Amino acid sequence: MLPSRTRPVLPLAAAAALVGGVLALGTPDRAGAAVPDTIPLKITNNSGRSEPVYVYDLGTQLSSGRQGWADEGGAFHAWPAGGDPPTPAPDAAIAGPAPGQSRTIRIPRFSGRIYFSYGRKLDFRLTTGGLVQPAVQNPSDPNRNILFNWSEYTLNDSGLWLNSTQVDMFSAPYTDGVQRADGGVSTTGRLEPGGYKAVFDTLRSRPGGWSGLVQTRADGTVLRALSPLYGVETGALPANVMDDYVDRVWQKYATSTLTVTPFADQPNTRYFGRVSGNVMNFTDSSGAVVTGFRKPDAASIFGCHKLLDAPNDTVRGPISRTLCAGFNRSTLLSDPHQPDTSPADFYKDGVTNHYARAVHSRMADGKAYAFAFDDVGNQESLVHDGGPRQAYLTLDPLS
Repeated sequence: MLPSRTRPVLPLAAAAALVGGVLALGTPDRAGAAVPDTIPLKITNNSGRSEPVYVYDLGTQLSSGRQGWADEGGAFHAWPAGGDPPTPAPDAAIAGPAPGQSRTIRIPRFSGRIYFSYGRKLDFRLTTGGLVQPAVQNPSDPNRNILFNWSEYTLNDSGLWLNSTQVDMFSAPYTDGVQRADGGVSTTGRLEPGGYKAVFDTLRSRPGGWSGLVQTRADGTVLRALSPLYGVETGALPANVMDDYVDRVWQKYATSTLTVTPFADQPNTRYFGRVSGNVMNFTDSSGAVVTGFRKPDAASIFGCHKLLDAPNDTVRGPISRTLCAGFNRSTLLSDPHQPDTSPADFYKDGVTNHYARAVHSRMADGKAYAFAFDDVGNQESLVHDGGPRQAYLTLDPLS
């Protein structure tokens, strides 16, 4: 995974941000009685594939801030010291369910990831800074030819946050779920029938380099589609793929105003953007300039970083998140009042994040995490409950 990726602004992200390619330490929470120390996670294998499945629960223990893994009973194990070059991590694999079967493990108070792989175990390494995540955009990564994916979660005093993610890649499909305190079940992340293949078909048929995001194994197995950020960084997607849209946005707001209302519960907190030369400056209601953004390139847009950096503050970060969503969804020209939260308005321009468009269009509920701030306007694939009884991870068909 890319070292400088900006993660979604969620409780899980605050404790499990990626720094330098290593899972960063989280903020310890207080021990509480309302949410147990572990909850059951039911894993169901509906993939239709015959290979063995391996499951990993990796992350940061919130009570101590230590990085490590959890075994099938939910017991925490801290990683040993790593090295330079990176050294092999202990085998944290849990045997997953056979095809058509289910298996229940327990997940602890963590902020991290539940990985699963087909056919082969994943190769994890440890540096002096902690765990190195798979980086399949790198041709020499040992996990590049393994079919795998992951879900992200945080379990703490406030409950369970569980989300599917396509921020880094679109790969082996799965559905997340949580049984709420009232006994009902909420799910997200499920593709519509035929949706898995359709995403790859859409990217392959799209001109302009989007087919370059698809990675296929030598035996013909389609492994994944890289995020467009990785496509730009590896040269699979042209670096100027968003330039035309950015140029038009800069031209429009040189003579008109872009109004950003970043907080849905604070409608009177607004910022006003106007372009002057290479910079879009934002002013507050008093007319004071509060921040400015240089004209972004595709990498800044797809990664929601660099020229669209989003610090964890109350002004620049929220404006940047809104701009990032507007650029990826191509709504900045059609609506001068942002964020535009109507999915019917998204991805209408010919220059847009066609990867995100393809993923969202094939989700059964329309929700996905196809770029870092896809949660703007509540478009993310997230389930949460303050008193979870059980979590679910269903491995879905690759069709």
